[in-house]
Amino acid sequence: MSAQRGPVAAPPRKIDCRKVKCIALTFDDGPVSGTGKLLKYLAARHVRATFFPVGRNVKAHPEMVRKELAAGHEVGNHSYTHADLSRLSTARITSEITKTQKAVRAATGFTPKLMRPPYGATNSRVAAVTKRLGMPQVIWAVDPLDWRDRNSKTVESRVVGHARPGYIVLMHDIHPTTVAAVPRIISRLAAKGYVFVTVSELFANHLTPGKKYARR
Repeated sequence: MSAQRGPVAAPPRKIDCRKVKCIALTFDDGPVSGTGKLLKYLAARHVRATFFPVGRNVKAHPEMVRKELAAGHEVGNHSYTHADLSRLSTARITSEITKTQKAVRAATGFTPKLMRPPYGATNSRVAAVTKRLGMPQVIWAVDPLDWRDRNSKTVESRVVGHARPGYIVLMHDIHPTTVAAVPRIISRLAAKGYVFVTVSELFANHLTPGKKYARR
């Protein structure tokens, strides 16, 4: 099946996170059918985020990845099967990442530039592979444990309470309770003066392949 062509990403914005209060909201493990609701919430508030999809879910929901890119969001790579890469051989690490690269490219014509290791589990082998593939490793500075505590108010409170300028926030669009928390998270952070940016915007595209990033 040929790749979907056409405009796959909105134009970049000029945001200087040295001068404004930037924060990057990121969403892992999708896409799933509920990702569409999240995209509507983000669009209503003109917020751009970064998605780290799992390759097998990209194959199942390619239209969602196309919608993410078309709305101006950033799409990275979260492995193909959500494997703990730190426990794998170099060959298998490479396979997990490159299969997801191919899945996203087949769905959209776009090739991800960022990689997030599942569970944040990384080591020298993962660093070496991502360096060779030209991909920085994106971790996080705020984890609301939304995968464990499926409560929207709890997720909202933890994200807002731990947010700081330049931080990367981890969430999961596979959990409806997390998606439901997003409008209030955005409203409360915006009231505090935060500007919502993609990971690449947060670092002004100055990211080194193989290196780990959790905050600016």
